[in-house]
Amino acid sequence: MTPKRYESGEVDHAGRISKCGDGVVRSLLFEAAKVFLSRSALPSALKTWGEALGKRIGAKKATMAVARKLAVILHRMWTTGATFQWNAEAASSAVRG
Repeated sequence: MTPKRYESGEVDHAGRISKCGDGVVRSLLFEAAKVFLSRSALPSALKTWGEALGKRIGAKKATMAVARKLAVILHRMWTTGATFQWNAEAASSAVRG
């Protein structure tokens, strides 16, 4: 889930999410983000951010943005062995403690 790049001379723009990579993984991340935003009852900073983004730019784009953030979070969890923190207080206390 990488953004398209347009580079020409002094111009360097990051565009929309490209379709490079495994299509099955992209679709599964999108479905996970959709379920996370619509069916999750537990509050989290990611869900709040996604809902606010959905009001501004639309549900599909917000779901794709949450899917990308989920991919980044999952990759970080995989490399460090950390667990998902549901809210900002839990994340900050884990850092302090």
